[in-house]
Amino acid sequence: MSINFPIIIKVIGAISFCIGAMMLIPLVVALSSDIDSCSGLFYSAMLGLVLGAVLFLSTRNANPKLGKREGYLIVSLGWLAAGVISALPYLLTDLGITSVESLFESISGLTTTGATIFNDIEVLPSGILLWRSMTQWIGGMGIIVLTVAIFPLLGIGGVELFVAESPGPTSNKIHPRIKETAKRLWLLYLGISCVIIIVLRLLGMTTFDAINHGLTTVATGGFSTKNASMAAFGPSIHYCVLFFMFIAGINYSLIYAGLRGKFTKVWRSDEFKTYVGFVTFSILLVTSVKLYHTDIGLEQAFRDGAFHVVSLITTTGYISADYTLWHPSLTVYCFMLLFAGACAGSTAGGIKIIRHMVFAKNSLLEFKRILHPNGLIRLRIDKQLVAPRILTHVLVFLLLYLGIFAIGTVIMTFMIPDVDQPLLTSAGAVATSLGNVGPAIAGLGPTDNFSDLPGVAKVFLSFIMLLGRLELFSILILFSPYFWKSN
Repeated sequence: MSINFPIIIKVIGAISFCIGAMMLIPLVVALSSDIDSCSGLFYSAMLGLVLGAVLFLSTRNANPKLGKREGYLIVSLGWLAAGVISALPYLLTDLGITSVESLFESISGLTTTGATIFNDIEVLPSGILLWRSMTQWIGGMGIIVLTVAIFPLLGIGGVELFVAESPGPTSNKIHPRIKETAKRLWLLYLGISCVIIIVLRLLGMTTFDAINHGLTTVATGGFSTKNASMAAFGPSIHYCVLFFMFIAGINYSLIYAGLRGKFTKVWRSDEFKTYVGFVTFSILLVTSVKLYHTDIGLEQAFRDGAFHVVSLITTTGYISADYTLWHPSLTVYCFMLLFAGACAGSTAGGIKIIRHMVFAKNSLLEFKRILHPNGLIRLRIDKQLVAPRILTHVLVFLLLYLGIFAIGTVIMTFMIPDVDQPLLTSAGAVATSLGNVGPAIAGLGPTDNFSDLPGVAKVFLSFIMLLGRLELFSILILFSPYFWKSN
């Protein structure tokens, strides 16, 4: 069966229209506070709205049938289209950056990576700052999940998109109907966002800063309105953001269950228990090493260690200190955390705890299988058997992830030969982009940015960020010859 391209164009038109409509919010802010970004935001919004309307209306009579291939194409092309349209405010506002840099900033926002090319964030117009934060908020739960919630109004089924957008090994759903699942996810996401904003405001942030950091915290994105990121704020805000970053790293179906009082279901989750245990162990480890090798007090050692452990594991990327100046063992450990990821079904990027669990448990069981070759030894997660297909999916994902990291690092060393420590910088750039984290090591540490990288490297890392955000398969499948076969 051939691919239904008209429906793909129709949905991309709807996504483009939504992105254009969202730009009207920072436009209103720009009109009331600064005029510098008004024209850029206005023309960008109009382009998104008009392009979206033209694409949608020109295919309004398209066959609404949506299969898996259409779903994967819409997800990949939809994210790319959203990235291009979201880059327009940066390009059309006089910010002194190139089109490649605009695209990099846009993709970094939508994928919730949080890497930036701006050397001085605090001089940016308020409308642009809010748009940066909004791109992370939009990308946090996923543009496609939002679109799934409104697809019934368009006469289009959305389950294929939801599967393509969330291709991980977990299948927990809040509601049997995909439309209701998407709606409840977004209501929960919106509710948590509002709570964070209110709490940050009460703790002393300005209303504008509270809104921006509330949006980027719930999205585990990491964009800040301050050059120093969270180091610009006090301990009470550090602890608040730390707590909500941890919450944002939990599977949303478990958060929903917890809010409904189903705490037994939450604690029965092996992934949640592993997540809590891993975060706790990492905090204790980092705090202990900092106390042993420095003369700072217990509270600061704990706060710095806990903040960065949670920030890196949840792939938020906020910083309150420069961890590359800590003991070398902690720098290496922080680099390893770039590969962790929080729970599946959260807004976090990275490999995810569930995949690490499946790999570790299956590796241990393999020793048992060697000793008992005739035994039927099966892997269980949450007391349920893991299907062989899921196990294969996880193992292939890990192999692809590490392979892309290794090959990407080699490619980056050719692109940035003149920087200090090119190998470590390249490894850090690929690891943080693939995991959608933000800060890295060497030349791209917590206090650095990506502005000095050549344009070709920024384009390459933008692709890596998209690849990581869509968990590899949603994009790589397009390069498979089987995808384009008609039957």
